[in-house]
Amino acid sequence: MVAIAGPRSRELLLRLAPEMPLDRKVFPFMSIQEGVVAGVPARVFRVSFTGELGYEIHVASDRGLAVWEAVMEMGRDFGITPYGTETMHVLRAEKGYIIAGQDTDGTVTPLDLGMDRLVSKTKDFIGRRSLSRPDTCRPDRKQLVGFLPEDPDAVLPEGVHFVSGDLPKPRPRCNRAIPALGHVTSSYWSANLGRSFGLALVKSGRARIGEWVWAPLEGRTLRVRVVEPVFWDQEGRAQHA
Repeated sequence: MVAIAGPRSRELLLRLAPEMPLDRKVFPFMSIQEGVVAGVPARVFRVSFTGELGYEIHVASDRGLAVWEAVMEMGRDFGITPYGTETMHVLRAEKGYIIAGQDTDGTVTPLDLGMDRLVSKTKDFIGRRSLSRPDTCRPDRKQLVGFLPEDPDAVLPEGVHFVSGDLPKPRPRCNRAIPALGHVTSSYWSANLGRSFGLALVKSGRARIGEWVWAPLEGRTLRVRVVEPVFWDQEGRAQHA
């Protein structure tokens, strides 16, 4: 599989598959076509994990290198460049795209992630009963949110906990610990945003949008603003271009 992404990816794919209809009305986001790409039979998926216009080209494993080389050659005058997993992680987090097992654990439900619109209200499915349990419907569950450190240069370590209230002060060891609101699941520096940002699971997170919380670190405590979990292209115009 070769993934191509970016505002000129349709132009590139047209060079590789001139017979394939690529108009967005014929080949919309989340659809599939079969055809010939760089002379190789392929399935092309119009999907994106970067938030940009993008395609995945699936071919037989023994033809993968040939298609990759054709992509790089045809895209040379576009300034094409490979991107790695770190870049992919930053881009997907800017769009609020989760990674299961990193931004979730076994307790997180689609409702906690703000994905309840994807859960059928009429169909039966495995797990439906669990979504209606009182504990699952609690409004104070940990929910996916975005965050912006007050210091735009501070990239919080993943796993750091958030606490509420005023700046925590040193307390005697016998005092009760400060209760945690949640924790950082993804944290990066963004060239698009020109600052640090991240995703977190926070108790009653959606109700805290706009609030400030604290991230106690070793030797210092940082103030952090809770925000919506989509930082870039909130309307999704790029991927639907």
